[in-house]
Amino acid sequence: MAVLVALGAFLMTLAGGWTAHRVTDRRHLVLGLAGGLMLGVVGLELLPESLETAGTEVHGVPAALLLFVAGFLLAHLVEHLLAHRPRALDPARAGEAPTAAHGAGETDGRTPEVGLTAAAAMVGHSAMDGVAIGAAFQVGGGMGAAVAVAVIAHDFADGFNTYTLTRVYGNAHRRALAMLLAAAAAPVAGAASTLFVTVPEPLLGGYLGLFGGALLYLAAAEILPEAHHAHPARSTLLCTVAGVLFIWLVGGAAH
Repeated sequence: MAVLVALGAFLMTLAGGWTAHRVTDRRHLVLGLAGGLMLGVVGLELLPESLETAGTEVHGVPAALLLFVAGFLLAHLVEHLLAHRPRALDPARAGEAPTAAHGAGETDGRTPEVGLTAAAAMVGHSAMDGVAIGAAFQVGGGMGAAVAVAVIAHDFADGFNTYTLTRVYGNAHRRALAMLLAAAAAPVAGAASTLFVTVPEPLLGGYLGLFGGALLYLAAAEILPEAHHAHPARSTLLCTVAGVLFIWLVGGAAH
């Protein structure tokens, strides 16, 4: 089941890359919805489950909460290590000198290898998404479905950024397409790896907490700001709220 669900992430990543190639004006609505879905999964599913499963405390603090914070900080660290990359730039401007989003300044003089390195990091991130899907299904079908919804939702942004990062630094369309396919296949490979390993329950809870922290960072620092930056519309906010409500209703029905 985990591998079959990961195929949804495969298709959504390709959809994000296709949108990057054929940019539409509705991307902000999709990103707003994706951010809401991710926020709902973290707050209503992942964090409660990790607190219940991980169990132990470290210096008076639940281990799951420590790992949750560690996951957030880890994602923040990775973001800063790749801080030179542009964020969700318009690939139609790939022939121009890349410009950092949100007025971060110019990033002229970058080589194609920079784009490939950043895109490769996205591939590794996508593989861990697949591991998270498989680990969540080891907890239970309801948890697996909730994590799958969040992963599939934000894989649209992953596909968009993977293609854009490769193209905006001057790489050919064929090379960008290869990186997009690698990012799309990575969640399937990650989910398949969990078929051969059963993670002990405490470790499983800890991993879900770690993943939840990283997912929250992606939603709060990457996807939602990008959704509202170019189109600060009420419809984008409504899509975000709808995503949270959807997870609440689906999670309540599953329990």
